[in-house]
Amino acid sequence: MAALRKLMLATAITAGAGLLSPQEVKAFELTGAWATSAEQCKKVFARKGRANQVTFTNFSGVYGGGFIVEANRLRGKFEKCSIKSKKETSQSVNMVAACASGILLSNVQFFLKILDDNTISRQFPGMEEMEVKYHRCQI
Repeated sequence: MAALRKLMLATAITAGAGLLSPQEVKAFELTGAWATSAEQCKKVFARKGRANQVTFTNFSGVYGGGFIVEANRLRGKFEKCSIKSKKETSQSVNMVAACASGILLSNVQFFLKILDDNTISRQFPGMEEMEVKYHRCQI
């Protein structure tokens, strides 16, 4: 009888553990090159150097521009940012980054709405009418 109780208890614990375990949250993969137009990716980004690193073309701004995300950094044509904090939900990524452009240092908030695996929208808190869509580039 004691063996049967132990078996029933073990079964109940195993069944309940699945209900109590945290759900797996899939983080959005932001790493890569992002342009304002998917059709302009090759005009905004290029691979250069021995490391074949993704960088901006000379006239990337003419074609809408974009940004590059690497580990804990963001790069624009003229800015370099270190991500200080990041909060993700299934539909958005909210980041605060310390950015440097020439002689100016500033903290910048990036609120990104995830539209699909290859499209995001940068929204500007306090300016609900303003948003910029970005598309993942396969360079």
